[in-house]
Amino acid sequence: MGSNIVSDSQNAAAAGSRGLLVMGNWKMHGTLADNAKLLEGVRLASGETEFAVCVPFPYLAQAASELKGSAVTWGAQDVSAYAQGAYTGEVSAAMLRDFGCKWVLVGHSERRSMHAESDQLVADKAKAALAAGLIPVVCVGESLDQRDAGQVHAVIARQLAPIIALGVDSLRQLVIAYEPVWAIGTGRTATPEQAQEVHQAIRATLKSVGAQDVKVLYGGSVKASNAASLFAMPDIDGALVGGASLIADEFLRIGA
Repeated sequence: MGSNIVSDSQNAAAAGSRGLLVMGNWKMHGTLADNAKLLEGVRLASGETEFAVCVPFPYLAQAASELKGSAVTWGAQDVSAYAQGAYTGEVSAAMLRDFGCKWVLVGHSERRSMHAESDQLVADKAKAALAAGLIPVVCVGESLDQRDAGQVHAVIARQLAPIIALGVDSLRQLVIAYEPVWAIGTGRTATPEQAQEVHQAIRATLKSVGAQDVKVLYGGSVKASNAASLFAMPDIDGALVGGASLIADEFLRIGA
């Protein structure tokens, strides 16, 4: 399958036209001092690859200050489905916009598993983000048990269904990130062919509703040493990077 996929010149051309996006997810890491050093290195990003970082809520102001004037954009790791009100501990999309956020992650596997976020809640968060002018990065992916049971495509289809229901105009404004749960923070990475197979299915679903040009990122132990082989796949438009995004040089080399 891999050789046929890579040789598809039309698909490869389409991938190039969508552009490459490399986004860092810092998760719950960082201090003011450590962030200052990291952001100093990250802001040196240049070239055709678009770079972005999604930082913990307390550090949004620091990211906005340190990255101002650079080519690197920033975002948050979660958002409330509600616009405002008595929702203690929640952070609204409008609040994120106040800090210059461009992006927000929704539906990361850690939110789905640790906070019991449903597929519908993820779609509601994406809708709230879009209403405030943010770009939601909608994360989908299967567990190892689901993969072993041959349920990959069924799981992804279920997770995407409420997102598709938002309508094509909304779909065209967001980003999808495929993150196989078994490859997040484990050091294991889907082979380029495994990742492409799922990305191709996601692309087909998007195409069926007229949103085939939506960026689809891959996430799961991405680093400089494996990024090029992943990005060579015609339906992979970049990466959502975890641990490697905490090292400026490594992060920038992923998109080099």
